[in-house]
Amino acid sequence: MSASLELSGTSLPVKLRNLSSEGALVEGEKLPVEGASLLFRKGDLSVAGTIAWVKGRQAGVSFTQRLDPEQLLRHVPAPRARVTPAFRRPGLTKFTDEDQGYGGAWHWRFPHATD
Repeated sequence: MSASLELSGTSLPVKLRNLSSEGALVEGEKLPVEGASLLFRKGDLSVAGTIAWVKGRQAGVSFTQRLDPEQLLRHVPAPRARVTPAFRRPGLTKFTDEDQGYGGAWHWRFPHATD
């Protein structure tokens, strides 16, 4: 998900990796230094905050005020429906006569117990 950090009159596009009521994990190029005050924007959400930490291309943003659960949930996508795989063996009727011959040869290749 895309978001932006606004500071010193410029807008820095970032990828939003995690969002909570207290802050966000963002990823991007040329991130601000720790302690920088900024405005975090995601869609119609606009929250003041500071950079809590920076490590490589990722940074933690600490919001100055907590988000309500309703505000937070509006910006978190709904989970995708999971598809249950249907594992089925192909029926024997789909084998050709040649394939069935190989199966028969394999079957008779091993000794069978007799009563």
